[in-house]
Amino acid sequence: MKVLFVLTSHDELGDTGHKTGFWIEEFAAPYYVLSDSGVDVTLASPAGEKPPIDPNSEAPGAQTEATNRYNDDKELQEKLSQTVKLSQVKADDYDAVFYPGGHGPLWDLTNNEDSIRLIEDFAKQKKPIAAVCHAPAVLAKVKRGDGEPLVKGKNVTGFTNSEEEAVKLTEVVPFLLEDKLKELGGHYSKVEDWQPHIVRDGILITGQNPASSEGAAEELLRLMNR
Repeated sequence: MKVLFVLTSHDELGDTGHKTGFWIEEFAAPYYVLSDSGVDVTLASPAGEKPPIDPNSEAPGAQTEATNRYNDDKELQEKLSQTVKLSQVKADDYDAVFYPGGHGPLWDLTNNEDSIRLIEDFAKQKKPIAAVCHAPAVLAKVKRGDGEPLVKGKNVTGFTNSEEEAVKLTEVVPFLLEDKLKELGGHYSKVEDWQPHIVRDGILITGQNPASSEGAAEELLRLMNR
C-alpha cells in the first residue's frame, strides 16, 4: 500500500514575525504507524525540498514517543529534506492521502490549487483522505462532483476555537477552523481541549488536535485494510 503525506511549505505566522510550519508530532506519529505496518509513504509539499517545522513543536513540552524517535531517525530526516513537489504527484499513484497539521496549512494548502485538485481526485476515486488538527483546513475549497463543499453533510472535527484561544492565536490565523467547517455545512464535533478525538465519515478521516494524530493514522490503516 502507498500513502501520500502532504506537508505545508508556509513558515510565517501571519504578521507576528514568528515562525510556523507543520507540527512534528502530527507528522511523526502517523508516519510511524503506517510505515511500521509496511505502508510505503511518499512525502510532498507545495515547494518541495524540506518543509518548515513549527519551532513550538520542537519545544521540550511538545515531545512524545514519536517525536523522540524522529529526532534519532536520520533516515526519515533525510527523506523529509527531499519532499516531492505537490504539482508532481497524482492520486492515481496512491491508496490514500494524509495531511499533518500545524498552522502552516491555513495559509498555503487551504488555497493551493494542486492540493485542492488532488483531494478532489482522491474523493472521485473513493480513496481515503485523512487530515489532523489544523489540516482539515485543506478541505475548505474542495468540492464534490455536484459543486457542493466536500465536507457538507459530513461528520468532521479539527482544531477547536477554544484550543486556538488557548494558544493565543485567534486574532492571528486567517480563519478559525471550527467555524469554517460549520460554515461549509460540516457536522462538526469536538471533545475537551487537547484530548484525542477522531471522526470517520466514509472515506474522510479527521482528527481534532496533536493528540489525535496517531489515532487518525490507525483509523486510516483500518480503512485501507478493509
